[in-house]
Amino acid sequence: MKRRLWHRLLAVVLLAGCEASIPPAPPPPPPPPPSAASAPQPAAPAPPAAPTSRFPAGWPYPEGEPPVRGPSMVSSDAALATKVGAEVLAAGGNAVDAAVATAFALAVVHPTAGNLGGGGFMVARVGDKEHALDFRETAPARATHDMYRGKDGKATEAARVGHLAVGVPGSVAGLWEAYEKLGSKKKTWADLIAPAIRLAREGFPVDENFATTVKAASGKLARFPASAALFLPGGAPIEIGATWKSTELAETLERIAEKGPAGFYEGKTAALLVAEMKRGKGIISAADLKNYKAKWREPVVFEYRGRRVASMPLPSSGGLALAMIAHQLEGLDVAKMGWHSPAHVHVVAEAMRRVFIARNEVLGDPDFVKNPVEELLSVAWAEKQRATIAPDRATPTTEIAGPAKDSGGRGPHTTHFSVVDAQGNAVALTTTLNGWYGAGVTVTGAGFVLNNEMDDFAAVPGTPNQFGLVQGEANSIAPGKRMLSSMSPTIVTGKDGRVELVLGAAGGPTILTAVFQILSNVVDFGFDMTTAVNAPRFHQQDYPDKIIGETGGFPEELKKALGAMGHALDERGHIADAPAIGREGSGFAGAREPRRPGSEAAAGK
Repeated sequence: MKRRLWHRLLAVVLLAGCEASIPPAPPPPPPPPPSAASAPQPAAPAPPAAPTSRFPAGWPYPEGEPPVRGPSMVSSDAALATKVGAEVLAAGGNAVDAAVATAFALAVVHPTAGNLGGGGFMVARVGDKEHALDFRETAPARATHDMYRGKDGKATEAARVGHLAVGVPGSVAGLWEAYEKLGSKKKTWADLIAPAIRLAREGFPVDENFATTVKAASGKLARFPASAALFLPGGAPIEIGATWKSTELAETLERIAEKGPAGFYEGKTAALLVAEMKRGKGIISAADLKNYKAKWREPVVFEYRGRRVASMPLPSSGGLALAMIAHQLEGLDVAKMGWHSPAHVHVVAEAMRRVFIARNEVLGDPDFVKNPVEELLSVAWAEKQRATIAPDRATPTTEIAGPAKDSGGRGPHTTHFSVVDAQGNAVALTTTLNGWYGAGVTVTGAGFVLNNEMDDFAAVPGTPNQFGLVQGEANSIAPGKRMLSSMSPTIVTGKDGRVELVLGAAGGPTILTAVFQILSNVVDFGFDMTTAVNAPRFHQQDYPDKIIGETGGFPEELKKALGAMGHALDERGHIADAPAIGREGSGFAGAREPRRPGSEAAAGK
């Protein structure tokens, strides 16, 4: 593979050491002194609303949409889950309590991505300290490097569909760790799971998102009897307005409520999961489940135009990639270019391109791979990349990363939610099954869907996964290894030391680019919270070598200008789902994700 320009750009990237403290982008102002989250704060003026002329004509999501306002807030992809979290806040629970309750509720009402059988990442700020929790799935002990390599040298379907695609789930262990370390203890563990149990046992009306995603995944779900029984009653996808319930899922949640992680990783639930694996020739064992551990890690923290940004470290590439984009752009006057102007879209897309080239080639689980984090987050790296961005010409990916690769696949998978309480504690949590309904497999007798996270490895290094990412040996499969991710749960504190933004997204590799754009919309362009979320988005990920833009978000004159620079453009329905929360005066503004039917923000009264 050609790497001439790649090596010139990264310079000494492969000589750098493992993860270390992250230098700020040039030239960083000193971080503001932290203030106690509970201390009274003077009201700050609301951020200015964007002019009504900024969005393209016909864009479906409005500027200046009134947010939900309140002293505490939850915003998620599902209204019923948002309501559960808001009720915990109203009853005196803290942001972590509300996050745990919301996550379990999502496992019931949003099974396309909410889960017991998947994993994820959480960034929390409690008091003045940020925490990062890794509950990513792991490869089973019997996993092998080439387990999905087909005769044609490409990954087989077994990496995406069926029992062999499943990684060891981490969600229950992660939520327990969050509760034990950071929960208020005003609510018991069982209290926080009780709403999810009630929803599973009593049922709830199927909304548009639930019905649409079941229909989209029906071919996969129909291949597995327990999934077909749960989501395809009578052989047809469940319809909007029908009541969905699962006694088996309620009983699984009751075991978790009573016994903690042992209610999932041991005993009856574990036995049912292992039996399901044997039924479909999967390889997760009882020992894999019992040995799973969530991990606390040091968050990625960097400065962007005077704000302190805390996000997720490896094995999520999210925080690292956000910092790398920000460091390249901090040396440019992005605001002066004008939002969504040809110059703005061009330089941001070029920064994204350079980040994905590095991400896909050299990053992996830090417990297995020596990642060049210090080099990638250095001022020198950012300056080198910025110097290669021509103001009026796209850089073909082949000039940096070698010959073009067959790449395809994309989709708004995963689910994210944001929480903040009245004391200023905040949680950004992203959780996933990987694809919609994961591997398509429901654990018989337990009522929950299993992930297809093994496809997030480089199942066959150098070939694309379901999101079109072409990754290297650093993210290859090994027993016990965590697969690389793009999940980017992020908390931003302002110059006054208070939480300013809580955000993250669903959408595979588009997660990190969507999160950066929302951050930039607020910080660089002064957008209010709902306008920042509602604004058109775009994405560039190395291969395919094109800017992917949302349909209706790129006026003809913008397309022509980008084309003249050498950018290819591909439009799609929407990019990422990003329910978010922003500070507004002495309280908070919650922004739903208008691209996701059923997304809702709610205040804790």
